[in-house]
Amino acid sequence: MKGSKNRAKQRQKVAELHEKVANQRKDFLHKLSRQIANAYTAVAIEDLNMRAMAQCLTLAKSTNDNGFGMLKTFLAYKLAEQGKQLVTIDKWYPSSKRCRYCQAINEELTLADRIWSCKCCGAELDRDINAAINIKNEGCRILGIA
Repeated sequence: MKGSKNRAKQRQKVAELHEKVANQRKDFLHKLSRQIANAYTAVAIEDLNMRAMAQCLTLAKSTNDNGFGMLKTFLAYKLAEQGKQLVTIDKWYPSSKRCRYCQAINEELTLADRIWSCKCCGAELDRDINAAINIKNEGCRILGIA
């Protein structure tokens, strides 16, 4: 009888910890989305295939833990409340593989390649910074504000 009471208490403590972490994540995402919504009139994000990323063995845990879907939801309604726009870039748009200078696409780029050189113009590109700039530029193109 005592063993089952101890297990029940342990399960309760674990459940409380999970709830606390979930609430902390939600609080952080609410604050971040409010800060972004207040600072910008339009926000462009890439529509990532989170389900496929979660099935990848190396990305599964971090993908499931990052709360991107929740952030996207919070951003959408907070921007809409203020009459601002959320632009979603297609998940197949080659934001990382496209050179931001000459628009050439590097088909050989892998996830392991963090910095790469464009074969057409020779530019040295940081994968993440290049992707962010390409997403911003595509969002501006969609909004018609080049």
